[in-house]
Amino acid sequence: MHPLLAYLRRFVPTLTEAEWQLLAGAVRPCHLARGQHFVRAGEHRPEIALLLRGNCRLYYLRPGGEERTTYFFFENHLLADYAGCLLGQPSQLNIQALTEAELLVFDYAVLRRLYDECPAYERFGRVLAEYHLLGTDARLTEQLLLSPEERYRALLASGKTKILERIPQHLVANYLGVTPVSLSRIRARVARER
Repeated sequence: MHPLLAYLRRFVPTLTEAEWQLLAGAVRPCHLARGQHFVRAGEHRPEIALLLRGNCRLYYLRPGGEERTTYFFFENHLLADYAGCLLGQPSQLNIQALTEAELLVFDYAVLRRLYDECPAYERFGRVLAEYHLLGTDARLTEQLLLSPEERYRALLASGKTKILERIPQHLVANYLGVTPVSLSRIRARVARER
């Protein structure tokens, strides 16, 4: 089964082969080298991609150039500058490959057209938006209400082991909103309690 079709069916199990063919022709492969960006702040890239292989991160640049990592993408994750797609504006975020990455890409305009033509795609868009909203809300709540150590413990308990196993520690620290030295101290405290 095509990997994008399998992904779509996670959200809309009833998607038919004929409905899939409406999108299939617009899908093309994309390769990112390690360190290469899928999108940079200030660019407009109204495309959606399914990550087939590799790791990517989503980060923002604060004034002065400080990076703030807010999300990591792994295999079978959809990635995009979703706000830029919806608003038709330049991106405020950056998505960068942390390893060699293979993706399947299609234009957001194609999906938007399919929303009007096919109820299955409209359902996919709604369910995907709900999924995205819940994830964003959970991340925001975590950042606002939990201490750095509580965020680390929540990460350990979340089952998001890929972050701890495959992402460099300095980026995990950035994701948690702490320095690498602080993360080392937190990890040591938590390990002593186990």
